[in-house]
Amino acid sequence: MGGYVELEIPAKPEYLGLARVIVAAAAGLDPSLGDERIDDLRIAVSEATTNAIEAHARLASDERVVVRCRLDEDRIEVEVVDHGPGFTPELVPPPPQPDDPERLGWERGLGLPLMKTLADEIDISSSDSGTTVKLVVYHTRAVSEGRAGRGS
Repeated sequence: MGGYVELEIPAKPEYLGLARVIVAAAAGLDPSLGDERIDDLRIAVSEATTNAIEAHARLASDERVVVRCRLDEDRIEVEVVDHGPGFTPELVPPPPQPDDPERLGWERGLGLPLMKTLADEIDISSSDSGTTVKLVVYHTRAVSEGRAGRGS
């Protein structure tokens, strides 16, 4: 198995669904990747792509968001690339705990924790010229062969 798909979309919310569908369809090519894991990947990609679209909107940029999906023998890697101002992931404040009453008013900042929970690996490279979010989901057979835990 192996394959590669690259999608360039306008940085507009109406193209978010297209990115989700393409990545889910590519992931679905491997029968060992269950529906639950495809859904996890679809949500993680949605969060990363939403962040990329918002980064472009803040700049009023016409540049496109790039979504790359690579299927390997043991994993699916998705990169979401934007040309926004970049950020320092370590400086993003964590959201309040779910049982904290302040959480009810918390409307932003859940994307990174969600991506870390849903993907097996996440890597964020950010600079003044943009951000690349790399999400990795291992196939079921790789998980059953000793890969444990999610996030990194």
